[in-house]
Amino acid sequence: MPQVPAVSGKAVVAAIFSDTGGLAGVLEGYEPRDGQRQMAEAVADVIDNGGILLAEAGTGTGKTLAYLAPAILSGRRVLVSTGTKNLQEQIFFKDLPLLQSALGIQFTATLMKGRSNYACLQRWDAYKDGVEGNTSAGGRLIDTGDRIFLPIIQRWLAKTGTGDRAELRDLPEDIPIWKDIAAEAESCLGVECPQYDACFVTQMRRRAAESDVVIVNHHLLCADASVRQSAYGEVIPTCSTLVVDEAHQLEDVATQYFGYAVSPYRVDDLVRDAQRVVHEARDQGELTRALGRVAEHARIFFSGLQLDPSLRTGGGNEARARYTAEALSDHVEEGSALAGALEGLEGTLATAGRPPASTAGETPDPGEQAETMTTLQRRAGELARELRFLLRAGDPDYVYYVETRGRGVFLRASPIDVARIVREALFDRMRAVVLTSATLAVDGSFAYLKGRLGVRQAEELRVASEFDYASQALLYLPRRVPSPKAPGFAEAAAREVIELLKRSRGRAFVLFTSYGVLRIVQPLVEMALPYPVLVQGTAPRTELIERFRTTPNAVLLATSSFWQGVDVVGDALSCVIIDKLPFASPNDPVTAARIEAINAAGGDAFADYQVPLAILALQQGLGRLIRHRTDRGVLAVLDPRLRTMGYGRRFLASLPPAPVTYDLDAVQAFFVV
Repeated sequence: MPQVPAVSGKAVVAAIFSDTGGLAGVLEGYEPRDGQRQMAEAVADVIDNGGILLAEAGTGTGKTLAYLAPAILSGRRVLVSTGTKNLQEQIFFKDLPLLQSALGIQFTATLMKGRSNYACLQRWDAYKDGVEGNTSAGGRLIDTGDRIFLPIIQRWLAKTGTGDRAELRDLPEDIPIWKDIAAEAESCLGVECPQYDACFVTQMRRRAAESDVVIVNHHLLCADASVRQSAYGEVIPTCSTLVVDEAHQLEDVATQYFGYAVSPYRVDDLVRDAQRVVHEARDQGELTRALGRVAEHARIFFSGLQLDPSLRTGGGNEARARYTAEALSDHVEEGSALAGALEGLEGTLATAGRPPASTAGETPDPGEQAETMTTLQRRAGELARELRFLLRAGDPDYVYYVETRGRGVFLRASPIDVARIVREALFDRMRAVVLTSATLAVDGSFAYLKGRLGVRQAEELRVASEFDYASQALLYLPRRVPSPKAPGFAEAAAREVIELLKRSRGRAFVLFTSYGVLRIVQPLVEMALPYPVLVQGTAPRTELIERFRTTPNAVLLATSSFWQGVDVVGDALSCVIIDKLPFASPNDPVTAARIEAINAAGGDAFADYQVPLAILALQQGLGRLIRHRTDRGVLAVLDPRLRTMGYGRRFLASLPPAPVTYDLDAVQAFFVV
């Protein structure tokens, strides 16, 4: 662990962040920030004394260094969880090397991503052997276009030290090969795998167990916590100090990972992996028949779900429809048949791993074969149990729904309230917890976040942004846009977008709450303006952001995934336009269930849940604009409800303290200065 000076944490922190401290010595033009120092001292205090700290640190505070420095100086192992991989990499490759110099002490760090980011050597060998043997690599035909990437992967695996897919920059993001060779938890053989010592996940975990700073993301944090009782799933080493950055995202991620999901993809993966080892089974014929029964019942069950119009609301390629046991009654028989087939497969696999009778005096070694069968048996049993839980749809703490994405269908159950789960699975395991973000408070209070995440007692700190919004930003609210529910809203929004983009000369994010309005606005903008228009979905997210940064006068039209975690510093981004207040759809199954639960308990779901959630989302969207003290730009919200509805005052009070205008001429004048 680090060699920490023998003085109190707060005293060390005050020195580090002073105008003559360690940061001043390594950062050119360093200027002490009171907010950064206050936050760092508060973090040091909670790490020294234990407990929970809620710290809202406005953009430009330098919150990452404010929690990393005291955490490292504490001499305790710290687990840092971020909302995005981008922030993970910024911390690991930029902030920690900086602190290594600034603090004058030695410490170690490990970057941990989810298992699916790493190659599995065992699965790669099986996949490669299938290709070389001219088979279908376990059931999936090898696409001719995929074959050209096999030598690239082989050369990379021979030299990589991490097995992290991010190193393969020339590999398409959606290439099917990766799913077949990724180190998924379900297919992991654990300590019995012949590649266990060489395994990239094993090596990552060993490095983490010896590191002072372990950097994960919320998806891995919640996935690890949800399977911590499983010998196959746990990855993150035990830590006593947890920092959750971008903590406003934690509820959504926890909702995903503490639920249940069964899909044809999950069944197909099990069948494919089992097919690869059929030749090793004691009774090949019985195992083949058991796999055939599972595949056939899965085909019938999931196709039935997909063709049922009552389970596909909202239209389009993506939809989520809530169901009850009664609503699913037409499909229960086939679902139960699939669960029974999975249970039958579980039983067959229990005996399949036994060595066949010896021939010619040979005694086969049952080791690896038996362990493979045991892993497959466990997976079949888990699938059967989860499917029966989903078919019963009887637990009042969960909301049940069918999700369709294109041709894929998922049967899901999500916890309605994750507060107790998060508290028990994450916070109660820690001595000290820091929850931080640029957006945590609503109406000047942390009450909303505390209720959603199960935080009972906590120290609280709010640090204002270092930016001068009065001179750096202008907030534009149009007067002549109709209600978002009016038929002409999209066309009116397009007119405002075009006028704003003329004045900003492109250089803008236009953020929508739905694809519907985006699709109407896009052709109108493209016809009216000469600027390059980039549209979400036409290229991977990272590629679109890079093209936006490097293309003069570009305009990006996007939806929810671009509302947060995107940094574009400088003139390339000079305007952020938001079409509507980002209320979560009350037709979404999880949102609807939470609204019902709050109202049933005597609360006001709209005021206590829907508005606060939308306020935090709006703050995140507008927060894309000003990322540096030299940035200038216009924020525009086209939704008239900010002015016409009583709750609009709550939204306005939450926005950056920029001057407000209703006049496009003022926008023009702002850009002329």
